[in-house]
Amino acid sequence: MKSRERVARHVAELPKSGIRKFFDIVAQSKDIVSLGVGEPDFDTPWHISRAAVTCLENGGTHYTSNLGTPELRKAICRYLQRRFGATYEWADEVLATVGVSEAIDLAIRALCAPGDEVLYHEPCFVSYAAAIRLAHAVPVAVETRAQDEFRLRPEALEAAVTPRTKALLVNFPCNPTGAVMNREDMAEILAFCERHDIILLADEVYSELNYTIDEADGAALLPSFAAFPEHRGRVVLLNGFSKSWAMTGYRLGYACGPQDIIDAMMKIHQYGIMSAPTLAQAAGVEAMDHGDADVARMRREYRKRRDFLVAALNASGLPTPLPKGAFYVFADIRPTGLGSEEFALRLLKDHAVACVPGGAFGRCGEGFVRMSYATGLDKIKVAVERIAAMLGA
Repeated sequence: MKSRERVARHVAELPKSGIRKFFDIVAQSKDIVSLGVGEPDFDTPWHISRAAVTCLENGGTHYTSNLGTPELRKAICRYLQRRFGATYEWADEVLATVGVSEAIDLAIRALCAPGDEVLYHEPCFVSYAAAIRLAHAVPVAVETRAQDEFRLRPEALEAAVTPRTKALLVNFPCNPTGAVMNREDMAEILAFCERHDIILLADEVYSELNYTIDEADGAALLPSFAAFPEHRGRVVLLNGFSKSWAMTGYRLGYACGPQDIIDAMMKIHQYGIMSAPTLAQAAGVEAMDHGDADVARMRREYRKRRDFLVAALNASGLPTPLPKGAFYVFADIRPTGLGSEEFALRLLKDHAVACVPGGAFGRCGEGFVRMSYATGLDKIKVAVERIAAMLGA
């Protein structure tokens, strides 16, 4: 038996992440400034971690309900009502997961039979097409364009939908482009889903990192696909704690949606995972109920970094629009005449700055590179000096 035949064909044919190639080079090198990692450089706020420590001290080392602790699910509902104006029933419309990545996987597998199609927009996070294929469904990419600020347009969806389309997976604020959707944009997308009777899977893990909100208005609601009561039976909200509260190592996420879909997702979760980590769930309650000030502090710092990085890249000759969300810029490197991977490799090997080629996020990402500003401003300043040197600026 050949080695390739030992592995399921649909797994063997999956490409490896285009991000990991560059991270592997970074791990073997010194003096590299990385603008590649999509992980906050902040530590988890101590009062949140202290809640996990207290849980441990009190013997919280056992399984929880498959759905998650009642305390966490209630806290999630309070948070979603306060921040988005979205209403869910904690008992049967909320599921705690191992990061938002598991929530995405569960939602796709719960909804799709082999051959069903799932629309998703590109450029996008690298796992989407793979997660769809692993569910034996068919990924259908819908291009977003720089001239539209990488917002998803209904006319592009209309051109891609077929009778086999089962779901639409979206991510706003977006990794890698930093694009956001306002309420009018969201209403158009939801109307599209209603017309074609498809489920909307809304990955909103960067929802708190939305720079269109007014920092002075602490009561302002964040835009969310979950905040349209007339469409609540159409939306599965996917979110997590990693980005907003700098809790990547806690591996905690959640899904909210119609009871029948959440129940189906719980079945898969039950057999594959059992329950999200108990200590992480205790920390999640503290983050939901008392973490708003921490999020606001980190968002202000990200905004300062974003403004500096975008100005510096534009001054160096790389057209870079001001992203309105997440913590990435999507710089246009086409004026250099280099392909995305060639640009990223040259910047890494010759100037010790790591970024990610746009092609890693889908074919329409070619001609761009993603740079993360989830790193200190001192490092960003070094990086832009090196980028300017490469460009002769």
